[in-house]
Amino acid sequence: MNDLAISATGLVKTFGGKRVVDGVDVAVPRGAIYGVLGPNGAGKTTTLRMLLGIIEPDGGHRSLLGLDHPRDASDRVGYLPEERGLYPGMRAKDAIAFMGALRGLDLKTGRRRAVTLMEAAGLGHAADTKIRKLSKGMAQLVQLLGSVVHQPELLVLDEPFSGLDPVNQERLEALILAERDRGATIVMSTHVMAHAERLCDRLTIIAGGKHRFEGTVADARGLLPMRAHYVPDRDDPALAAFLPEGAVHQADGWRFPVPDGGVEAALKRLIDGGHGIAGLSIERPGLHDAFVRIVGASALEGTQEVAA
Repeated sequence: MNDLAISATGLVKTFGGKRVVDGVDVAVPRGAIYGVLGPNGAGKTTTLRMLLGIIEPDGGHRSLLGLDHPRDASDRVGYLPEERGLYPGMRAKDAIAFMGALRGLDLKTGRRRAVTLMEAAGLGHAADTKIRKLSKGMAQLVQLLGSVVHQPELLVLDEPFSGLDPVNQERLEALILAERDRGATIVMSTHVMAHAERLCDRLTIIAGGKHRFEGTVADARGLLPMRAHYVPDRDDPALAAFLPEGAVHQADGWRFPVPDGGVEAALKRLIDGGHGIAGLSIERPGLHDAFVRIVGASALEGTQEVAA
C-alpha cells in the first residue's frame, strides 16, 4: 500500500435515490499521472470528491496518502475543482499566494513562488494584473498555479482542460509534466481522450457510475486489434472477395483488422488475384476507440477524441 498515493475500493454514492457512483475502484501509484476517464455525468467529479474527503461515500473504503481520513492530508494536496473561482480584484500573484496560504504556506513565500511559477508558464508579464483583466484561459492557469504553489505531494485536477484554447492547453500539459517531474502524483479527470493518451501513465474508466477498466493506455488500446489501411491501385467490385473478413470500404481505401498471422497472406491473395497496392499502412487503435469498446458506443456523447 505504501506505493499507492490513493487506494479506493467499492466506492458508492447516492443522490436523490440514484446511485451516481456504484462500486468504483481506484489505485493510484505514487509519482504517476493517473487519468479518471468517462463521459459527462459518468460520476468522475463525485468520485474525486469522495477520494479527497470533500464528501463522504455511502459505501466502500478509500485511503489518501496513507490516511483513512483524507482531510487530514489536506495541506499535502493541491486541488483544481471543475468549478473555477478567483477573487476578481486580486492581482494574479496574490491570488496564487492566497491559495497557498490556505494550505499552510506563508504569504511572502507564496508571492515569491507565484512569480517564479508564472514566469515558467509564460505568464510572468501578468503577475501584477488583476484577475478580472485576465483572459479565461490565463485565469484558469493562475488557479492551477495556486493549487501547486505549496508544492503538494498529490495534485487532483477535475476537467483541467475545459474551455482552454490550444495555446493554454499546451501550457497546462507542460505544467502537469513539470509537477510530475518534481515528484508529485497527479490525478486528472477528463473526457478528452487526446490529453489522457499523451499524459497518463495509468487510467480508470467510469461510465454510468460504474468502474469499467483500470490499466495503462497501452492495456486499453491492446483490447482492440491493429487495423490495416489498404489503398488499391484501381477500383474493382471484385476486390472485397480477396480481403480478410471484416474489411470495410471507405473513401480513402479499405480498412480491416490485421489477422493473427499478419497481413502477408492477405497481400499475397491480392497480388495473386491481380490487384495492385497503391498504399498500405498499419494503424494502431487509439484510446478513443478503446474507450468506445469498453463502455459501448452510447458513451460517445459527451466524449471528445481530440483536444478542442
